[in-house]
Amino acid sequence: MGYFKVYIHKYGKGFCTAVFFVMMEAFCDLLQPTIMSKIVDIGVANKNLNYVIELGGVMLLVTAIGAIAASIRNVVSSNVSQKFGTELRSNLFKKIQSFSFESIDKFEGGSLVTRLTNDVTQVQNFVNGLMRIFVKAPLVGIGSIIMAAKLNLRLSVILFAIVPVVAILIYINMRLGYPYFIKMQKSIDNVNATIREYLSGVRVVKAFNRFDFEIQRFEEKNDILANTSTVAMKITSVFTPAIALMVNLGIVLVIWIGGINVNKGTMHVGEIIAFTNYMTQILFSLMMVTNVFTMFVRARASSERIGEVFAEESSMVNGKHSLDNTKIKGSIDFEHVYFSYNKEKEPVLKDISFSCSKGETVGIIGSTGSGKSTLVNLIPRFYDCLSGEVKVNGMNVKNLKVEDLRKKIAVVPQKALLFSGTIEENMKWGSENAEFFDIEEATKVSEAYDFIEKIPEGYNARIGQGGVNFSGGQKQRLSIARALIKKAEILILDDATSAVDTDTEVRIRENLKKYSKDITCILIAQRITSVMGADKIIVLDNGEIKGIGKHDELLKSCDVYKDIFLSQIGKEMV
Repeated sequence: MGYFKVYIHKYGKGFCTAVFFVMMEAFCDLLQPTIMSKIVDIGVANKNLNYVIELGGVMLLVTAIGAIAASIRNVVSSNVSQKFGTELRSNLFKKIQSFSFESIDKFEGGSLVTRLTNDVTQVQNFVNGLMRIFVKAPLVGIGSIIMAAKLNLRLSVILFAIVPVVAILIYINMRLGYPYFIKMQKSIDNVNATIREYLSGVRVVKAFNRFDFEIQRFEEKNDILANTSTVAMKITSVFTPAIALMVNLGIVLVIWIGGINVNKGTMHVGEIIAFTNYMTQILFSLMMVTNVFTMFVRARASSERIGEVFAEESSMVNGKHSLDNTKIKGSIDFEHVYFSYNKEKEPVLKDISFSCSKGETVGIIGSTGSGKSTLVNLIPRFYDCLSGEVKVNGMNVKNLKVEDLRKKIAVVPQKALLFSGTIEENMKWGSENAEFFDIEEATKVSEAYDFIEKIPEGYNARIGQGGVNFSGGQKQRLSIARALIKKAEILILDDATSAVDTDTEVRIRENLKKYSKDITCILIAQRITSVMGADKIIVLDNGEIKGIGKHDELLKSCDVYKDIFLSQIGKEMV
């Protein structure tokens, strides 16, 4: 909750301004029953028309002032709450961007989306309500009790009996409702995660005709959300009529006792009318206070979830050194590196040691799950190793500024991802200032030029979300071009040609040799033909290096490599 301090300092003046006008509005509302009682008891009782007109004018003036105050309050509160919500959402997004992969894995994507949207909206609505009805309700309620007591102390005994009972009901409501609203937000997380997973894998669902399974899976999550919400609403809804019943009983007692006293001549009719109005205002205030606590419970749950994101400290500490002044360029060194996604489990990578020099092409091959992608993820510090050192240009990556390190590295991920926009806009992700000539050259190297030229719009062709309107091979070639435009010292291709046919892959490799002769290239591949021409091949098996060398050397010295070669080349010959 400490993250609120920044916003309190920034929006405190606007908040206090809105509260001031709320107080004015509440004060005007409290004056009206008293003025009404005087009109009845003095003006009407004495048949004094001038007095009635005079106080009637005062009542209209008070009403007008209250209306103006309410209008200003609405404008100020809306402005403050919208700006607060926008900044909170923006800062939360920036915080998420600073997360390491480890932190993102901890929260999960669906939960972070809910926190950015639903949870921020809950807090924003509560802050908006605070500047409007939430502050007015207790002010009017307390003010009505004071004004009623001042008007008739004997009748106010009824209030002092009812208010504590109502306070207890509100407290019980909050205690019982809070745990369910926490569960409700988590259920929204699960629903969002299910929707995101379905949408990202919709083609697979259609291919396997698994609509019924997906519908059932969604309905299960949706039913849990519905049931949790229903229980939460049942708990809170029970207390609203209970509070209304208590206050209405008080109004009945006021009218009954007041009527008796009017008959006796010990009380005026105007006092009964005013007292009844104050009781009605107290009823309204208590009903609003109940809603305040209901929204407070939801906002508190959401606020704590937002606070968890702000409180998350990345395990990755940013270094202080730059790569700009290093004498060595494009070198990579792994020295006895161990890594695990879960520190309590067996390491995924064990005692990894190798070196890459500038301009060298290093192939990494191994069975699925051998740790190939994990290994290269340590170079740009997507994750940090448990022990050992990963060095770039002779410096430990943990001592380098992350932004500076990643400027020197271009990565083509295993899953090619394109962003909504044009082909040219996607290419400029590699370099914002890239000239069209650079883009064209990069697409020629990645063998994307030909199919782009066949599209009527060319480089201005629109790309659907995630690149849905392009094939897997086309997306991979565009991803390679985007990385090349960066003109980095180190190029990492993580199985980047898996969806490309063999002939196109051969051409891409040949083009890369000419284009990136001074670039250190790490090439991860499942096909042995993709790495056979590399200057150095690293063979991984179960997180351990089983062999390092050229193709011919490994065929003689590494059984794992030999098995991969025989199995794959054998299949191609069949």
